[in-house]
Amino acid sequence: MTNKHQLLIDSARALQQELTERGGEIDALRQLPQDLAEKMAAKGFYSLCTPEEIGGLAQDPATLYRVCETLAAANGSAAWCVFIGSTSQYLLGALPSEQQQTIMENTNVITSGVFADSGTARYEVRDGKPGYLINGHWRWGSSCHNATWISGGIHEVDENDDPVQSTNAILTRVFFKPEEIEILDNWHVSGLRGSGSSDYRANNVWVPSVRMASSIEQTIYKDFPIFRYPKFALLSLPIGAITLGMARASIDEVIKIAAEKTPQGSRRTLAHRPALHREIGVADTKLAAARSLLYSLNDEIWQHCQNNSPTVQHRQKLRAANVHMVNTAVEVIDKMYTIVGGSSVFESSCLQQHFRDVHVATQHMMVGEPVMELAGRVLLGIDENAPGL
Repeated sequence: MTNKHQLLIDSARALQQELTERGGEIDALRQLPQDLAEKMAAKGFYSLCTPEEIGGLAQDPATLYRVCETLAAANGSAAWCVFIGSTSQYLLGALPSEQQQTIMENTNVITSGVFADSGTARYEVRDGKPGYLINGHWRWGSSCHNATWISGGIHEVDENDDPVQSTNAILTRVFFKPEEIEILDNWHVSGLRGSGSSDYRANNVWVPSVRMASSIEQTIYKDFPIFRYPKFALLSLPIGAITLGMARASIDEVIKIAAEKTPQGSRRTLAHRPALHREIGVADTKLAAARSLLYSLNDEIWQHCQNNSPTVQHRQKLRAANVHMVNTAVEVIDKMYTIVGGSSVFESSCLQQHFRDVHVATQHMMVGEPVMELAGRVLLGIDENAPGL
């Protein structure tokens, strides 16, 4: 652990009290208050995995995960915005250097984006400048309300809207200014309300060619360890870290309540009930074991990526450990929510917030059961490549 790594985690911890106190406000707004987003940007949370050559902090994946885990203990939505913002900014390496410099002129830039290929790009020259006409509709645009730059996955088409088979760099992503797109008011949900994960769409939006990104594998950064590291792991392990942070906070909250609450019909506090003793012990052990597996595998694979590309077995182990982490966190949070009785249902309780938030987080496709199916196929030797991992 480097000094910078610890300083960033400490910086996230310093925000916990404010995030907790403003939880109701965050939920009511259905997005992060702009001042909070800017405060996190000033701490460098959105540029954790961006190379120094571009203007980022060039931290290892574990730093991103630990920051997300720490923030999520106080507010899952804030952690989710850092997850999406930092992984969107990590993809700046696939842009032309001219556009990288434009975006990173503001070192506290807030980025957002959707990885899914939900848009089209048609080549079009305007006023002598090469560019692309973009159309698309992107769902789950977390943190888009706070962002200065918003990206979306695309594929190139010709004048007939047929896919272009290019022998040059394949375009995969476009970067928009917020005023160029329409952000929809459709984020009315049960959990992670403050993530502001609204849909957005582009209708015949022309952008210059410099705002079109290829894949990282086609750039000068392809051999950087952060880009050797499994891409889908970086785009999914923050979810495991976020659910972990919420689960740990839920256990801590139950311990606090148990010391103070005397159930009706009892003369002793909840902390004296043998059933609670067992459940707390089991939950704490399960969570610690899942956390240890996730971080130890990550450290092993990150070390491997310093000089080598990861194997399919590396990807299988890491993604499976992440799904296990999420499933364990859900189990723990559900148990903590029920074991204290009616205390958990009040809006003032973090238990109800973590309960709602974790059950929205589990719906992300990157931590769904199909990931375990893919992992099983690799173990059985049925799938030797498993690109979905």
